[in-house]
Amino acid sequence: MEPPRSFEHAPCLDAGRIPAPVRAAALELAAGTGAGYVYDPALAADRARTLRKALPDWARVYFAVKANGFEPVLAHLAEAVDGFEAASLREARASLAALRERRGGPGGRIAVSGPGKTPELLAGLARLRAGHGADVAVNLESVLEAHRASAAAVGAGTVLPVTIRVNPARVPVSGSLVMGGTPGPFGVPEAEVPAAVEAVRSLPGLDLTGFHVHAVSGNTDAAAHAAYVLWCLEWARGTADRHGVDLRTVDVGGGLGVPFEAGDDAFDLEGFGAALADAPDPGVEVVFEPGRWIGAPAGWYAARVTDVKASYGGTFAVVRGGINHFQLPTSWEIRHNFAVLADDLWPAGVPRPEARGASVTVSGELCTPEDVLARDVRVASVRAGDVLVFPNAGAYGFEFAMPAFLGHPAAVRTTVDSRLP
Repeated sequence: MEPPRSFEHAPCLDAGRIPAPVRAAALELAAGTGAGYVYDPALAADRARTLRKALPDWARVYFAVKANGFEPVLAHLAEAVDGFEAASLREARASLAALRERRGGPGGRIAVSGPGKTPELLAGLARLRAGHGADVAVNLESVLEAHRASAAAVGAGTVLPVTIRVNPARVPVSGSLVMGGTPGPFGVPEAEVPAAVEAVRSLPGLDLTGFHVHAVSGNTDAAAHAAYVLWCLEWARGTADRHGVDLRTVDVGGGLGVPFEAGDDAFDLEGFGAALADAPDPGVEVVFEPGRWIGAPAGWYAARVTDVKASYGGTFAVVRGGINHFQLPTSWEIRHNFAVLADDLWPAGVPRPEARGASVTVSGELCTPEDVLARDVRVASVRAGDVLVFPNAGAYGFEFAMPAFLGHPAAVRTTVDSRLP
């Protein structure tokens, strides 16, 4: 891992940009365990509803549980989405529990993805479908996986709806992460799709409903992403017609980006929806499975500053936590800004180091130089005992970290209504 890119002495966020209920919860966390996540599940659900409203009637919105699997978040989203996208048996069970709790039954589909599905995972999914009435579908990543899914379905006495995940030879759109046409473990290379279709259709216990084409991630260009979705539909229809597939499902993945840095454009949801509405009805269920766009703005990571140190011309704000809680800035090498919340609680007679009008690097409590959350951010003041709050942390935060390293306490999670005064 490389440290996140330098802010080049750009200022930190104004504390007023953090909603008052979040500020209060962050200070409470800091007074307790010292660090954790503040989520607004209702805000995540509202964002899901907003996305669903912007899309044509033929679209279905699933939430990618890998982005945020906190039970209160899933419970609120169960009322707002058409289903969940899971990548493990644990995620599938959590999705099913959320759907049943909020809907009083198994309504809503669970689509399961991931490049390394084991026989045990697939057997568990088949049992969920056969024994619990769960509407579980599987995105197949290889011919071997198809054989394993078939054996699981037959063993459970059920039929699994499946799609074939495709790694297209060329993806005619740019994004922050383009996963098509490059070597990787995800999906079936486009040239091998005909053989995969033949194999799946020959196996008992499988119902081939279409294709999964998730090849772009973190795209903030709405016009380009709409073009990508329409290209996916055209590709899926042409491939299905050529190989006699009864096309009912096209999963176009997620990939809707959020702005992490000042100056980044927000995703133009209205323009995105309008571009898709102008296209003919594809006559199939088109699945969108965003995680980041729905979840990121509904979460904040808060960490107490445990020390402020100067070293050979650099200034460091050391926090309780770090990449063991919030690995995203380092893993993605992004500039994830923060606000400083002043906290006047401090023991009498104890020195309180402070940096004023300085550029600081935020580092965590782990014994590795990679434990950095932000570099060279200008602050008016930061003291030991103050609290740093990172917005846009509601997706790939808690779930994406490395909590076992050094064995420090895990990040606490709490919820608020961020829109209260």
